[in-house]
Amino acid sequence: MKVTVERSTLLKSLGHVHRVVERRNTIPILSNLLLSASEAGLRLKATDLDIEVVETIPADAAEPGATTVPAHTLYDIVRKLPDGAQVSLETTGDSGLVLRSGRSRFQLQTLPESDFPDITAGEMAHRFVLPAGELKRLIDKTQFAISTEETRYYLNGIYLHTIDVDGHPVLRAVATDGHRLARVDTAAPKGSVGMPGVIVPRKAVSEIQKLLEDGESEVAVELSGSKIRVATASVVLTSKLIDGTFPDYQRVIPSGNDKRLTVDKGDFAASVDRVSTISSERGRAVKLSMAEGRMTLSVTNPDSGSATEEIEVDYEASPLDIGFNARYLMDIAAQLDGDTALLKLADPGSPTVIQDREGASALYVLMPMRV
Repeated sequence: MKVTVERSTLLKSLGHVHRVVERRNTIPILSNLLLSASEAGLRLKATDLDIEVVETIPADAAEPGATTVPAHTLYDIVRKLPDGAQVSLETTGDSGLVLRSGRSRFQLQTLPESDFPDITAGEMAHRFVLPAGELKRLIDKTQFAISTEETRYYLNGIYLHTIDVDGHPVLRAVATDGHRLARVDTAAPKGSVGMPGVIVPRKAVSEIQKLLEDGESEVAVELSGSKIRVATASVVLTSKLIDGTFPDYQRVIPSGNDKRLTVDKGDFAASVDRVSTISSERGRAVKLSMAEGRMTLSVTNPDSGSATEEIEVDYEASPLDIGFNARYLMDIAAQLDGDTALLKLADPGSPTVIQDREGASALYVLMPMRV
């Protein structure tokens, strides 16, 4: 194999694929990237046996061929080369790869390409296309609520499914960690109706999010019962899905919360941030005391003191005191699109619904804390 490629093109592609490779591997081949040179260009492939990323970039292949090289080493070398440089990759007879760029020369150990695993086999039953910006929005606005608790593995991802809402099919993303829930809808793309509900794992969600840099382009999504494939113009990511049943999230979204409060989102988030400075890192509870036209935020910490702040709100129901985790409140406020936050409350022990306005496509549910 002998191929020449522009440094910035190679670096961008390595940035996409090398992240999939775990830094510590008991199987040596999984530390490597598969490089394949042909008339079509240079193809880079990485996998951790759960996720596979493949990208083809323009390159001048003098001699077609394939080999595998250490992913993180190659990325670090190319990252440190000067901008605008040309990079030459050439295999040698003694199972090595020589990388040349300007006056720099690196000799890398390789492993046979025949050892490299392939996880992409299998028929994908459902396929649909949607704007990259819409898929990115579904991920951006739900990702923060994914559970990190490994024992409840079925919550360690985003639940993607189609559902009928008021006679219109929507593609819905849901994530929850048991303390908060995020639910975001978009119009169901053609071909998505009837797809199986799937749980996309946290690592795959993170990698897909990073691939969707260009919100204007379109992205193709293919699904089977066990895998998801997301394809942009140059990158194809295939991932195994979480084999589990996502809980019935509809049951935890309250419908009878009759106390409505509207507040300026920026003022609210800033106030929560200020008063929570005094809270202990472990508890981080902030108490919200609602009365007509105003909300008082307060935090009491036996070790460091107390803090209160009052802000104006639109609230006409009976007075109510309720506690929330301050960080969770700020996380949700950061996801709201509008200038205002709408809180639908019931009582101090019941979950609260938060949106930026009535009927918004994004909805958040937050469990209260005892204060």
